[in-house]
Amino acid sequence: MYIKTKKDLEKRLVLKVDERKWSEDMPHLPILISDHIFSLIDPDDPDDPIRRQFVPSCLEEEDNVGDMDPLEEVRNEKAKRFIHTYENRAVLLMTDRCFSYCRHCFRRRFTGTEIGEVRDEELEEIGAYIKEHSEIKEILLSGGDMFTISNKRIDQILSFLKARRDDIILRLCTRALVSEPKRFDDELFSVLRKNQKGAPYFLMTQFNHPREITAKSIGIINKFIDIGIIPFNQSVLLKGVNDSADVQVELAEKLLLNRIKPYYLFQGDLVKGTIHLRVDVKKGLEIEKEMRKRLSGLAMPAYTMDLPQGGGKVIMTYNYYIGEDEDGYKIESPFGGKRDYPK
Repeated sequence: MYIKTKKDLEKRLVLKVDERKWSEDMPHLPILISDHIFSLIDPDDPDDPIRRQFVPSCLEEEDNVGDMDPLEEVRNEKAKRFIHTYENRAVLLMTDRCFSYCRHCFRRRFTGTEIGEVRDEELEEIGAYIKEHSEIKEILLSGGDMFTISNKRIDQILSFLKARRDDIILRLCTRALVSEPKRFDDELFSVLRKNQKGAPYFLMTQFNHPREITAKSIGIINKFIDIGIIPFNQSVLLKGVNDSADVQVELAEKLLLNRIKPYYLFQGDLVKGTIHLRVDVKKGLEIEKEMRKRLSGLAMPAYTMDLPQGGGKVIMTYNYYIGEDEDGYKIESPFGGKRDYPK
């Protein structure tokens, strides 16, 4: 059972969705919440961190700061559904569907718009483009969520891409380990094994809170690792969800313990409708500084901002460099005090 309306939400959550005026057609992004997501929500807590990510708020309509394409993906679309912003990697929008729609989604202009999955004629155009552009070394299979597509169709798409360029690394980008872990059946893993020739796959997950890492999701992670697909996690820094060093440290340590590399911690993009979930950058830097004290290099994700107007990704970190004199460089220690490093 999927929740798709305000009435269903109030019935399931017991609590009112929002005390202020709320209309059924209010969100620009559709409502879709899986049973598995509901099993993670505390229905008695209006500030539950899982709830905040999936239950819509009237604040989405009060956001006048962002726009619908802050990364300027449309400008960098070189073939239908194929975004080539960075020289050596590109994004293929496999489908607009997800198993549940995150309210912080940065691709609201596309997600949940009922466009459907990538078509054969679009694939042909993409195939021609990647054959002409040997500089592309990686493709992110994204959307939406690629695993909402049938096993048969995933097989066709992977086979097509491997036939055109089997030297391109494919990143399998998904949130389904959080929203619908039962999707990952044995047939899907057979499809992945069948298409493993050439360059490797990497699994790109999005766990934003420690409670999202369940026994079911870890069982699926183990299956990916068993066939040689290494998982990396890309989380988003979200107000009221994970905007504390304690939560971030717990998340990173739990990920690493389960063989998932904490890769990126993204600052929220300037997408219209997400202002109530965005964390102030200064606070983000304070959290990053504290994380660096408490986490190993393996467990530490890179706090990263995707710059507005398609400016690209930059790493956000506290600056430990103080300055220099004739003797050397002055560096601050994360544990306190200063150190000299000679020239």
